[in-house]
Amino acid sequence: MNNKQQKRLRSLIAIILSSAAVVLVTTAAGYADTTATMKAPATKVILSGKTAITDKSVDKSNQVDSPIPADGESTADVPTYSKDPLEGFNRAMFTFNDKLDIYLFKPIATFYNTIMPKPLNQGIHNFFNNLGEVPTIVNDLLQFNFYQMTNDFWRLGINTTIGIGGLFDIATRMYLPYFQNDFGLTLAVWGYEDSSYLVLPFLGSNTIRDGVFGIPVDYFEFSVYPYVQPQSRRYQLLGLFFIDHRANLLQFEPVLEEAAIDKYVFMRNAYMQHRAFQIEQVKHLGYANRNKEIPVAKTSMPE
Repeated sequence: MNNKQQKRLRSLIAIILSSAAVVLVTTAAGYADTTATMKAPATKVILSGKTAITDKSVDKSNQVDSPIPADGESTADVPTYSKDPLEGFNRAMFTFNDKLDIYLFKPIATFYNTIMPKPLNQGIHNFFNNLGEVPTIVNDLLQFNFYQMTNDFWRLGINTTIGIGGLFDIATRMYLPYFQNDFGLTLAVWGYEDSSYLVLPFLGSNTIRDGVFGIPVDYFEFSVYPYVQPQSRRYQLLGLFFIDHRANLLQFEPVLEEAAIDKYVFMRNAYMQHRAFQIEQVKHLGYANRNKEIPVAKTSMPE
């Protein structure tokens, strides 16, 4: 093992140990968040895959986060708890992000989708998904989800080689479905499950756990971006990543416009419920449960 590899290994061990220490501190903060919350009438925001529905009859001043119900379970009597003690700050950041998106990011994303041929557009999206497999694999390992780690490792290898750097998603056609994992979910598995909602400038919906601890670790320690040289090329790559991500979200805007009275409440509840679903998902990624947790694995091979 050369010096560079030894340095990288020591860095990985250090971040695991420091992350464990972070869990001890942040779990106390998460416990404080939980005990400080109040019960309130539910807003029915059910996020299933990429579909969201809201109950518009609920007073938006009382809308709070609600857990995702089990299949077939009614949402009428599901208890809900507010997880938004920073609402004043969050609404200000949401307004800032919304205005910036309306006047800058959305026009760029719309233009991008207009001029970009669909096959190339999908290829670029596949490429960035493939780069995202690296932090996903590391977090699979940290969560001891070894079966899922094997799936994601094979996805990375197959799409990087046969898929020409990830431009083609060959692995999905080989019954190796795409799965996204991150350090925020790892912290949740380690015990820091409850965390307050937080809107970050430019990055949007997060929680304190995901935005303050998860994103920096995933980017600086687990992703490939810090190693892209020269820096100008790294920033170009990141710029294209954000444009691709925003362009991919354009297809969901009609749902947001039609369903939400208060866009802020809608986005908050949808995000919190989706994260709650992801946390439950990563807890059940063993061999026996995997087919039930990721139904895309059962899809037939395209002709």
